Amino acid sequence: MYIEKDLFFMKKALDEARKAYEQDEVPVGCIIVHGDKIIARGHNSVEQLKDSTAHAEMICISAAAEYLENWRLKDTILYCTLEPCLMCAGAIQLARIPRIVWGAPDLRLGAGGSWLNVFLEKHPFHQVECCSGVCYQESEQLMKNFFLEKRKAKDEGRNSRAT
Repeated sequence: MYIEKDLFFMKKALDEARKAYEQDEVPVGCIIVHGDKIIARGHNSVEQLKDSTAHAEMICISAAAEYLENWRLKDTILYCTLEPCLMCAGAIQLARIPRIVWGAPDLRLGAGGSWLNVFLEKHPFHQVECCSGVCYQESEQLMKNFFLEKRKAKDEGRNSRAT
């Protein structure tokens, strides 16, 4: 169940996702909040950094740890426009983030219940509270538009070579 401020912060994560979109990255955005303050922002930078681990959540977790000068992010909330993958879900667990909120499900790689659910498993240190579907339509539409444009460009490339 989401609370009103989740909408506000998810809109900020959507701003980050739009930055990724503009940079021709998969449009996923993330922020981390401590109290009511945004302490970290990130968006996918896999292509730009040539790094398969440069997901929005990973970038954001690193920035938050640097800001707090502590790898344990116990009193934070992570907002992401897409359900975390297995790598990011593991990082969320390891960083001790107690609550995450996401927009769209990731039916192929989602580790919050769409593909598998690592957050249901008993973790030795803590449990993660999950809230999904906040700003679902906006998050999903960004992803759909991005991949539609990619497919269209790919098809146009094929058609121009065939003539």
